[in-house]
This record gives sequence, structure tokens and C-alpha cells, in this order.
Amino acid sequence: MTIGDAVFAWLGAGALLAAVLPRVVSGRRPLSLPMVFMACGIGVYLLPLPLPVIDPVDDRLLAEHATEVCVIISLMGAGLALNRPVGRHRWAATWRLLGITMPLTFVITALVAWWLLDWPPAAALLLAAVLAPTDPVLASEVQVGEPTEDEHDEDEVRFALTSEAGLNDGLAFPLTYAAVALAAAGGTWSADRFGSWALEDLAYKCVVGVLSGLLVGRLLGWLFFRTRSSVLRLSRHREGFVALGATFLSYGLTELVGGYGFLAVFTTACAIRAAERAHGYHNVLHDFVEQIERLFTAVLLFLLGAFVALGGLAALTWQGIVTALAVLLVIRPLSGWTGLLGSRMDTRERWVVAGYGIRGIGSLYYLAYGLGQEDFPVSERELWAVVAFTVLASVVLHGVTAGPVIDRLDRLRDAAVDPVLLRGHRPWSGAVGRGARPRGGGDGGGDGGGGGARDQ
Repeated sequence: MTIGDAVFAWLGAGALLAAVLPRVVSGRRPLSLPMVFMACGIGVYLLPLPLPVIDPVDDRLLAEHATEVCVIISLMGAGLALNRPVGRHRWAATWRLLGITMPLTFVITALVAWWLLDWPPAAALLLAAVLAPTDPVLASEVQVGEPTEDEHDEDEVRFALTSEAGLNDGLAFPLTYAAVALAAAGGTWSADRFGSWALEDLAYKCVVGVLSGLLVGRLLGWLFFRTRSSVLRLSRHREGFVALGATFLSYGLTELVGGYGFLAVFTTACAIRAAERAHGYHNVLHDFVEQIERLFTAVLLFLLGAFVALGGLAALTWQGIVTALAVLLVIRPLSGWTGLLGSRMDTRERWVVAGYGIRGIGSLYYLAYGLGQEDFPVSERELWAVVAFTVLASVVLHGVTAGPVIDRLDRLRDAAVDPVLLRGHRPWSGAVGRGARPRGGGDGGGDGGGGGARDQ
């Protein structure tokens, strides 16, 4: 037996598990797909088998690009799932999470890393930037499921967490660049350097990312749904892999012109959805993207588990453990609660959104990216240990609680509308979760925009 044989066997088993496990762990079970694959990685690498060494510190470039692809595919899926038109009031919770919660999380995390870990400011800022964004990859239990034709099918909790994760992955770039610039300057920050960062890394690249995503999304929306040529109107052919083309095109073009590709991909997906909101082709695109995302997630979490089993947490100190748990249990929940003060959510919903700022693949990407840009005055293995432990703790903590908590929230919401549900009778809920089927079901619409959500 060779290493290649073992890799092929585990890839095949992983692909089959990725297809079966979502149905096994769905519902009220305190278990999640990420937990299973991470546990598999740890378990397999504890066995005396001839397996390749997994080390993102030595293989930083491979780790960066593997996580990068996973995140952009997930961002496309998140954008396609959202049907609510963008607006100041419709997306009010999103703007609060981005404008208040994310900066608060970043600042407080940096202060904790500087004080508790005794890290220099540049390293503390990098850790804060890496842990600032929530994750669109691992948050399936708390996000909007497949596309529906009615914007009111998106309950506020799932919508807020999905839209936040879709946008703050891109907005973490300016924070990462701030840490990189501080490390390059030897820990000193001048007014000129701050002005350059604010104009280029914060303003210019964000604006270019959004505008580029809108342009690509509207062009693709026209091509998918509105062109008069039946050959070019891709919605007629119902090919799901087109979603990958849209993802890579938007990301690549935006990066070429100096914008943030993560922002562009999510914006492109929202623009495609806006071109024809009720068309069933969105389900085809979303289903394909979700399948690819699930495969990438399975592989990456297996590898993360392998890294942990091979001693990836050896450099972790008790201060690092306290910092990671503080981010998950104190800093994000309190920052989220603060950001949502005055929103239209009730108290219960506000705490759920505040508490489920899941950290995952996006954090691994930003760490690999940041360490490739500049040398930081902290051991790379210690940085990886703290971030890997945070992701591990987030996968376990949120994986155990997300399903039961969201299910309970749905039942309480439904019971407020129909008291018969209090006796245990639960019809279909208008709050769509990952994997739920939308209302309107059946046929209709064809290539037009007025058909059913599945548009078969």
C-alpha cells in the first residue's frame, strides 16, 4: 500500500460521507458535519498509517489557496441563497453587524491579545483581523437555506447571519492589511502610512470590489435570463457548473483591477439573484455550489483535524486558550448584542445572532495570507495554534448547540403564530433553513421570472 492509495481511499470515503452525513446530523441532534470530519481527521491521523504530513506552516501557500477557493465558492452560495433586496432598512441588521459588531470585535480582540498574550501590536492586530470575520463555510445550520421566491421566507436570524458572513469576509482584508503595514513599519504607525491605508486598502479596494461585483453580476444576470438568444440564455440549459464560472470570473477580474475579490463574489451572486428573483435556475446554481462547498469543507476540516493530531496545538499556551474562548464566548456575543441594540429583533433572536459568530475556514485563509505578506514578531506556530484552536472550539461549541437552538427558535416563532404547535404538531415553517424546500414548489415560470421556486 502506498500513500497515494490511502489518499484515494479516504477521498472516496469522504465524498460519500459528505453526501450522507448532512441528513444524519440534521434536525435537533447536537452534532454537525464539520465536527464529524474534523474528528475523522484527528482519529485517522492517530492511527499508525502511512499518511502524508499535514503542516500549514511549512505548506503555507497550499493552505492559503485551498482555503481561498473554499471561501469564494461559499460566498457565491450565500449570495445566491438570499432573496431580500438590498436596502438600508431591509438589511439593517447586516449593516449593524458590519459597522458596529465587527469593529468592536476587532478592537477588543487586539487589546486582549496585546495584554494577555503579551504580543507586539502588529501580531495582536493580525490575530484580531483573522478572527474578526464570521464564516460562510461552517455556518450551514444558522444560515438561509436554498433560494426561495419570497423574500419574507427569510427569517431575520438566518438572514442576518448569512448576509453578515457574506460581506465581512471581504471586509477583513483592510484589517489584515493594517496588521501587515504595522509589521512592515517595525511596529510604528505614521500619519502618512495611515492615510495610505485608509485611501487604498480601505476605501479604494472595497469600492472596486463592490462595483466590479455589481458589473459582473448584472452582465451575467442579463446573459442568464434576459438575452434574446436562446443559445446564450444559460438558464434554459440549467447547467449548475456555470456558478463556478461566475465565481472565478468575478473573483479573478476584481483581483486583477486591485479590488477585493471576496466582496465582488458575494456582490455578483446578489446581483445575479436580483436579475430574476423567482427563477428556478437559482436553485440549480445554488445546489451545485453547495455540493462543491461541502466537498471542500470535508477535505479542509479533515486536514485541520490531521494538523491537530500531528501536534498543531503544541505551541498553544493557556493564555491562547483563554483568548480563543473569550472571542467565542464573550467578545463576539457582547459585541453582537451591542451592534443589534435598537434593531427589530426580539431579545431571544438578538442573542442567537450575537452568539453564533462562527469562526472557520475564512480565519485559516487570512492567517495564511497575512503570514505570506510580512514577517510578524511572533512564532508562526503559536499563531497557527491559537487560530486552529479557535476554529476547533467554534466547530465543537457551535456544532453542538446550533441545531437544537435554531430548531427551538423556529418552534417558538411558529407557536407565536399558531398555538396548536405548542402541542407538538409542527407543519412546515416559513423560516427556511439549509436543505429546507421552499414554498410554491411545483412547475411554472419556464424561462420567465414568475414561476415557482424550483421552476422544473
